Amino acid sequence: MKRLNVVALLSLLLVVLGACGAESATPTTAPTTASTTAPVAGKIDLAGREVSIAVENLYPPFNYINPQTGKGEGWDYDAWTAICAELNCKPVFKETSWEGMIQAVGNGQFDAAADGITITPERAEQVAFSDGYIQISQRLLVRNDETRFTSMDEFAKTEFRLGTQTGTSNYETAKGLLDEARIQGFETFPFAVAALINGDVDAVIMDETAGQGYVGNNSDQLKLVGDPIKSDQLGFIFPKNSDLVEPVNAALKALRENGKLAELEKKYFGPDFKLPE
Repeated sequence: MKRLNVVALLSLLLVVLGACGAESATPTTAPTTASTTAPVAGKIDLAGREVSIAVENLYPPFNYINPQTGKGEGWDYDAWTAICAELNCKPVFKETSWEGMIQAVGNGQFDAAADGITITPERAEQVAFSDGYIQISQRLLVRNDETRFTSMDEFAKTEFRLGTQTGTSNYETAKGLLDEARIQGFETFPFAVAALINGDVDAVIMDETAGQGYVGNNSDQLKLVGDPIKSDQLGFIFPKNSDLVEPVNAALKALRENGKLAELEKKYFGPDFKLPE
């Protein structure tokens, strides 16, 4: 497959931004429709209930816009489609920006949010979390010809600039390791990666799962270096006291046991994942 260079990366970003817009709440259809038939006896049945799920559509491989179809795709879409097949509900994906997403869910504007959200005590004060569905590591993404450092420890001893997305656990990790003057915050990760490729920053800190996606499309330009900087669990979020937490946890357990989560992990989080061009 052709590599995703800077122009292609920014083109993809423009398609996505044009499709969603900041704090938009436009529903996007899941790639497949959740079952409308009652689940097998013993399973929780939500009776075809619609569940609104906030996604950014700017965080591959969890969610992104396919430039060929203009529709949202990714792990979040497939996982929630599988969850609703277990629970007899209908996922309705709504695009919104990362900034304000957690607060919006806490305020009840959405039934849930999926966006590779790290489970933290601070966020748990605003929203309810599902069980963790994956353990991820934060890593350094660098240009393929980078030889000046090979780890976060080495990077910290330099004066180089680090890019990341504002409002994320990656940004908080960066602030704990570097003087904030060396950290360049971006509204989205595609902007941060484009800045890295252009040489405006020297590395980007992000979740390894997302970093693998960018490397897959840019193997001649990007690579991940160093050991994991920090390990976190990711979970879905809901308004406090939501009646969806228990059913979703039950569905995640079933999908873990029947191998569906492992199937999605292999599809989206492995080194072979590539964004559609």
